[in-house]
Amino acid sequence: MTLSLPFGPEPGAGGLPDDVWSVGELNVAAKAVVEQGFAPMWVRGEVSGLKVYQQSGHWYFDLRDESAKVRCTMWKAHAQRVPERPAEGAEVFAYGKPSFYEAKGEFSFAVQRLLLSSRLGLQQQELERVKRALAADGLFDVARKRPLPPYPATIALVTSPHGAALHDMARVARERWPAIRLLLVPTRVQGAEAAAELVHALQLVNELDCDCCIVGRGGGSRDDLAVFNDERVCRALAAVRVPTIAAVGHETDVSLADLIADVRAATPSNAAELALPDHLEVAAAMDAVAMRLAGGLTRHTRVLRERLERTGDRIEGAMQEVMAAQRFTLERVAAQLDALSPLRVLERGFAIPQASGGALLKGRAAFSPGLRFDLRLADGVVPARVEEGA
Repeated sequence: MTLSLPFGPEPGAGGLPDDVWSVGELNVAAKAVVEQGFAPMWVRGEVSGLKVYQQSGHWYFDLRDESAKVRCTMWKAHAQRVPERPAEGAEVFAYGKPSFYEAKGEFSFAVQRLLLSSRLGLQQQELERVKRALAADGLFDVARKRPLPPYPATIALVTSPHGAALHDMARVARERWPAIRLLLVPTRVQGAEAAAELVHALQLVNELDCDCCIVGRGGGSRDDLAVFNDERVCRALAAVRVPTIAAVGHETDVSLADLIADVRAATPSNAAELALPDHLEVAAAMDAVAMRLAGGLTRHTRVLRERLERTGDRIEGAMQEVMAAQRFTLERVAAQLDALSPLRVLERGFAIPQASGGALLKGRAAFSPGLRFDLRLADGVVPARVEEGA
């Protein structure tokens, strides 16, 4: 008797198809189809049959609606971040991905985040209340936003000392501006005690010698980021005396702290980029300015040199004209003086009597008998003496 399958390949020589799958192969293929064919999604439903394994901390439950149900798993790392364990029948929003357990051939939904509808409603109401209160005080006004300092020397980092956000900000800051001084103001950024610690940390910033402040954390669930919607935290952030940057979560996460801060950054790394210039770009800009200054100085020096040369030529010409005029005047005066010189009179045949001391003998009375004197002629001096009875 030959076994005939209702569909599929025709039987081979042995009476069965040649490409028969094992159960394991089937389930492995099904797992690949399920887990690769769906992106993470939100699913709404009611919790049923929740079991928490104390040893592992994992949660197992069904999520159902009026027409169907799906088996759900939530590993300890995700479950411990749920602030409140859902009761039987509680409506929730579950975020995760479809999964397939090939060993048992079971389809399930791997939950990463779980939000209770009731809690979500209360959180939203509180968020709206805080938003209205802050808006009424003008804390969202664009006019109160302060510009960031272009070249800060010291930046205060208000964040968890254990989170990846601190590492990312420090790395980017050192790369962009190696001389920057970073002051860590440690605080919790989630949990029941986070709000009080954040307020204290922001108040401490006002006592530090810093140029600006970055406050934030990495990504997380809505509950993880809830502290940055706390009214006390928002008001403390608004009271910081230096410009502030909020870097809360990822780019798609927007908190009230983001709206209060002077600048909102998409991520902690982006906050460091916004706070600090790139030293390579600054160096290139300075080189360009230096080149422009050098070029301008060279041109200015050339213009001054040409102007000085032209001025020197004009001064030299003017001086030559003045000297020529002065020389002409001097020559004219010298000629006049020469014409009036006694020597010119002597050249006409006259003589000048002079006493031995050089004094002129101007009248007869000056010639006493026996007086020796000199007669200055044009070509020399002749000694003379007054005779007796002359």
